[in-house]
Amino acid sequence: MADYDLELVKLRKVYPGGTVAVENFDLRVERGEFISFVGPSGCGKTTTLRMIAGLESISSGDLLIRGHNFTDVPTEKRPTSTIFQNYAIFPHMTVRQNIEFGLHVRKASAPDIKKRVDSIIDKLQLGDIAGAKEGSLSGGQKQRVALARGLVTEPDILLLDEPLGALDANLRKSIQEELKILQRDLNITFVFVTHAQSEALSMGDRVVVMNSGKVEQISAPFELYTRPKSPFVARFIGRNKIIEGQLAQTGNGRAVVQTRFGALSGVPSFDPATSAADAKALLVAPSEYVDILPAGAAADTALTDMVSGQVSAIDAVGHFAYVTVHLDDDLSIRIETHREKIAERGIETGGQVDLRWQPERATVVLEAA
Repeated sequence: MADYDLELVKLRKVYPGGTVAVENFDLRVERGEFISFVGPSGCGKTTTLRMIAGLESISSGDLLIRGHNFTDVPTEKRPTSTIFQNYAIFPHMTVRQNIEFGLHVRKASAPDIKKRVDSIIDKLQLGDIAGAKEGSLSGGQKQRVALARGLVTEPDILLLDEPLGALDANLRKSIQEELKILQRDLNITFVFVTHAQSEALSMGDRVVVMNSGKVEQISAPFELYTRPKSPFVARFIGRNKIIEGQLAQTGNGRAVVQTRFGALSGVPSFDPATSAADAKALLVAPSEYVDILPAGAAADTALTDMVSGQVSAIDAVGHFAYVTVHLDDDLSIRIETHREKIAERGIETGGQVDLRWQPERATVVLEAA
């Protein structure tokens, strides 16, 4: 049995005219994994998905599914199904007929079609609308029909290209939860493309961050959020506080960055043995790990790294407060905290504050990474 459901080996896509859409993409996906692709528009995530589906040709590299090379195999002969943002439901067919369609194309027997369609309709609770057509369906119902049509063929890999983008926020959250439960129940590999980082982080077992056709980082969500490995990921994912400086020293699992606010340290995201002295570096601290205190106030002894500044704005939203701290003319930092904490500590607009964090919670990233 093949070790991986999906392998991308040095995958590359170049469009006529020389535009490179995807460059040197390597990925190995375990059976039953939920892989999220995220990145800005034009980064290559949808192009990669379409190459896996066979909807885009591969310029170079190899694509393997369960150990078999599918690089040049046409779409209809691949063990994949694709769900698009617009769902592509046939308006002249009923829900049941839409779900049956792929099985008819594959020339499945009538008893097999009925058995499999009945099963997926039951699993996705579509029985009440099985005879309805697209025009009478809600957004959530259309999404479930598209899922049913993709899953009824029992693909090795289900490819989802921003399938929740057309839903409102509340329905989107509900469908996210249902989709993840369904994926775990079926143990089918899902490859999910989204532009929303919160969606990628909440749903993926691992997340692929892409930028300008290249992979910036592939990590589990928590590692990606707390340990970025490149300047792009540090700036793109989460609400990191970033301070620029120069690498001063490394050792004992720690890197020290000399900044205009003093020496600050964190865990290096790079191999210290290959790092150049005085290299440009970023000190990256996730917002959740940064505490805000009145200037000079006593803090937890673990919160040893600190920068100071003046509060330039406090925006209250429900139970939360967003505090903007002006560090100098070039840098202001926005901290999310609880409204009650700000009130209890007497932090006000115009006041001097200290921002503190534990060095082991911070990450040092080389600017050239």
